[in-house]
Amino acid sequence: MKIYNTLTRQKEEFVPLVPGEAHIYACGPTVYNFIHIGNARPICVFDVLRRYLEYRGMKVTFVQNFTDIDDKIIRRANEENSDYLTISRRYIEEYKTDAEGLNVRPATVHPLATENIDEIISIVSTLVEKGYAYPAPNGDVYFRTKKDKEYGKLSHQPLDDLMSGARIAVGEQKEDPLDFALWKASKPGEPSWDSPWGKGRPGWHIECSAMARRYLGKTIDIHCGGQDLIFPHHENEIAQSECCNGVPFARYWMHNGYININNKKMSKSLGNFLTVREVAAKYGYEPIRFLMVSAHYRTPINYSEDVMEQCRSSLERLYNCRDNLRFLMEHVPSGEKEGEKEIRRRFEEYENQFIEAMEDDLNTADALAALFDLAKDINTNLNAEKAPSKELCSFALDLFESLAGVLGLLYAKQEKSADEEIEALIAARTKARKEKNWAEADRIRDELKARHVVVEDTPNGVKWKIVE
Repeated sequence: MKIYNTLTRQKEEFVPLVPGEAHIYACGPTVYNFIHIGNARPICVFDVLRRYLEYRGMKVTFVQNFTDIDDKIIRRANEENSDYLTISRRYIEEYKTDAEGLNVRPATVHPLATENIDEIISIVSTLVEKGYAYPAPNGDVYFRTKKDKEYGKLSHQPLDDLMSGARIAVGEQKEDPLDFALWKASKPGEPSWDSPWGKGRPGWHIECSAMARRYLGKTIDIHCGGQDLIFPHHENEIAQSECCNGVPFARYWMHNGYININNKKMSKSLGNFLTVREVAAKYGYEPIRFLMVSAHYRTPINYSEDVMEQCRSSLERLYNCRDNLRFLMEHVPSGEKEGEKEIRRRFEEYENQFIEAMEDDLNTADALAALFDLAKDINTNLNAEKAPSKELCSFALDLFESLAGVLGLLYAKQEKSADEEIEALIAARTKARKEKNWAEADRIRDELKARHVVVEDTPNGVKWKIVE
């Protein structure tokens, strides 16, 4: 598999440190609010990365943190006359609700910043001992950026360019404007922990270095996140990790592109700021997931109502293919027929196209195209008129669901009770038709129509689906 490495700005063959295993760290949310539609992209994209590597037989250890102490969390707690713990725990649970709705698998480990204070203090202490960090008179501890000769290598910006935008804020006691905080001295009313430099709390960047080292080791395979994290967050992570540990931090860096809203950058000031929960209430979660995998992860995506409707329609095509196969499985006879081996081989070619796309820097757009091509071929060759064998239908269904599963699609299910009610109505309608009780059959048909159930009578029985 080839991955575009932000560090080298080129595609590279993915060779894990341990053969057959992949150790991945993904930056998680700061839990002070519901996640927005932009947050959904890295969550879904790198879930697909994990699924694909597992599909190819690798053992994946996937770590995604929660930043549960931060200025934004403290500010939200003060606004609600609450505390940081109440705020962070609430929005961790809200995140889990959205992640489950998006069919994102829980990480192998979801570490919290506040559960890794000892590891954080250990790294900061080492950096101070090595001269890469210094305590300020007020109890803050800063990273000495100019001492790291490789600083800027991820964002590919010269130090002089980075310096031009650096400032020292009021209250900061830095040696240099580009230095960044590793440890923040406590302020009245804020949560704090004991440290060699007095009571305080970790800076934002240091927590990821600490958690990556603790759960994955000093050098990891892949570090991923949104494009907006390249600088300063990931740049600072590399600097503090490598200066502390003396070894490369991450061998591959993957960053997804931005999401625009109606061709404009999402912003609260523009009034186009959308949470995942808001969008899901209107369209459901799965169309959001579909949107996130419909384009290559490094390209921008545009969100609009028209685009979301297209995602819903595209998903319906995939569901129809799957439901047709499931229907055939229940009604066609066993025993492969002449010519079906060739159809199998053709279906397998779509799998090869899918794999080829995913191997090329996780190209989900082309992989999705291969899935739709497979669906079209299935619909053409596997239907009630052609009466395919149960074996061929089973093969096609397993393949189709397997590829869709790599993308995390086709997971939304109706409630079993609702299915049973519809099946009972269809059975009653079939009975009425056999007894030539047309009035009762029409009444049941109208009831099914009111439930948005479309019924199709076929030579192999009755098929039905829900169309909103």
